[in-house]
Order: sequence, then structure tokens, then C-alpha cells
Amino acid sequence: MARINLLPWREAERKRRQRDFAGAVVAALAAAVLLALAVHFQMEATIAAQQGRNQYLQTQIAALDVQIKRIQELEATKANLIARMNVIQSLQKSRPEVVHLFDELVITVPEGIFLTKVEQSGKSVIVEGQAQSNARVSSFMRNIEASAWVGEPALQLIENKDQTGTGLSRFRLSFNQRQLGAEGEGGAANPPGGKPAVKPQAATPATSAKPQKQT
Repeated sequence: MARINLLPWREAERKRRQRDFAGAVVAALAAAVLLALAVHFQMEATIAAQQGRNQYLQTQIAALDVQIKRIQELEATKANLIARMNVIQSLQKSRPEVVHLFDELVITVPEGIFLTKVEQSGKSVIVEGQAQSNARVSSFMRNIEASAWVGEPALQLIENKDQTGTGLSRFRLSFNQRQLGAEGEGGAANPPGGKPAVKPQAATPATSAKPQKQT
């Protein structure tokens, strides 16, 4: 006799499949949640590590900024010291030139000329004064040209006795101070080009050629 299964096996199979599907969905959701949490924690750790590196870099940058500022201050101090040294060296170098300049003024000024003003700008010198005649001024210029320490005289102004009303001609001339030559042990200097210094023949003693006024 044939057996007939009267149990609702289709319904039971359907419920079993539903349970399996629900379990699979729950497992998938759990796995997705766990994966999302893992990714989140990984990102948080990466961000924290990067923030730590950024903080370290900022600390180092701040320290370098302090060092750079200190270096800049040292560079400024160094530049100031170098500038002062250059000024001191320039003054030390120009000190004998000033002495020679006034010595040459005493030597080159002929009798009958009285200087009232002396101005120097670098190597250029401008003198003003009074002379008994124009010939005295010409002699003064020849003495400057023959000097070892000054040269290139140029007459800028001359007023005759009639114009000044003082009985003396008024003049202004400029000349250049030459480079110092090599000085020997006795203090004698050679002019540029190695020629020995020659004092002008028209020069008078220092007592009579001394300038009346110097500014």
C-alpha cells in the first residue's frame, strides 16, 4: 500500500529557507558593521598619527624660526661690525692723506695768496682765497700741478681787485688729491708712476705761506 506524506513539508522548507536567508543577512550586516568599524578605527589611527607628525613638524619649524631669527640678528651684527671696520680702515688710510694735503697747501701756496676756505669731498678739494694779483693765482696752480700729492687744478672763479674793492683778487679753484705713493723709511713719498716728489720752486717758507683761515 502506498504511503502518503500528509505533513506540510513545503511550508517547513519555506520557513527553513527564510531562516537561512535571515541568518545570512544578519551575518552580512554584522560583517559589514565590523568592517566599517575596522576602517573607522584605522582611519582614526592614521589621522592621529598624522596629527602627531604635524605637531612635531610645527615644533621643529618654530625652533628653526627662532634659529633663523638669531642667525639674521648675527648677520646684521656682522654687517654692522664690517661696516665699522671699513670706516675705521678708511679713516686710518685717509689720516696721512689729510696731513699731506695740508702740508702741500702750505708748500704750494705762494707769497701773496691768503686762503679763506678749504673744502674736501672725497679726492676733490675746493679752496677759496684772496690774491694780490692774478699772477699769484697762476703760480699757485702751477705749484699744484707740480706737486706729488695734488694735481689737476681748475680755476672756477676769479674777481679782479676792482670788483672786490679790497685791493685783493678773490678766487676759487679746485684740484684733486692724488693717491698716496709708497713711503720710505725716512717718510719721503713717491708720486704715482714712481717719480720722486719735487717741491715747487715758487714755494715760500711755511711761515709766509700758511693759510689765514681754514674751514
